[in-house]
Amino acid sequence: MPITLTQLNEDEALRYMGCPPEKADAPLRALVSGCAREVLAAARPRWAWRALGLTFGADGVRLEGGLLLPGHDLREHLAGCDRAAVFCATLGAEVDGLVRRWERLDMGRALALDCCASAGVEALCDQIERELQGQFPGCSFPFRFSPGYGDLPLAVQDGLLELLDAPRRVGLCANDSHLLTPRKSVTAILGVARGEIRAKHRSCLGCPARESCIYRKAGGHCGLS
Repeated sequence: MPITLTQLNEDEALRYMGCPPEKADAPLRALVSGCAREVLAAARPRWAWRALGLTFGADGVRLEGGLLLPGHDLREHLAGCDRAAVFCATLGAEVDGLVRRWERLDMGRALALDCCASAGVEALCDQIERELQGQFPGCSFPFRFSPGYGDLPLAVQDGLLELLDAPRRVGLCANDSHLLTPRKSVTAILGVARGEIRAKHRSCLGCPARESCIYRKAGGHCGLS
């Protein structure tokens, strides 16, 4: 199921840059708009997914096939779900290369490109989430949950990539620190419930960046909560 990325949220890119969108002046807006176009032109979106059964235990959630996703937060998040659509997605190595080239020439532009790419991979995941929801008519879904969010460790990315055969299918790997390469990539778990479940929203409480968040310190939020 190919997906084409045609737009990204420039306000979200500004937030990643540490600038509230309402405070962005015209030159900064113009920079972000130009960088957004460059990222969209460079992106080569690819993704893969599998539907897997879930087993709940005291130590976390176990995926069909045996992979344990440890911790309390994901187990609570998936309450009421009996399956999950596990997926990975990447903008491709070309976007990484674009950012690296500008890091040698203009760090300000490189920052804007990097933040636009972050907004781009979120837009890609939003499309994938909608696509996957269409595969399960009549079902309910909490929001997608990724390693590093709440108490779900980044280390589980290695197992998720293996389950999805991601290196072969989409060229996505993880390094020794469990960070994805290419960098503008995501792994995620989307719960699937056969009936109605209580609506869940991303919140500051579960965010791994909560203590250092520049938005909370300024009395606002990143737009996802």
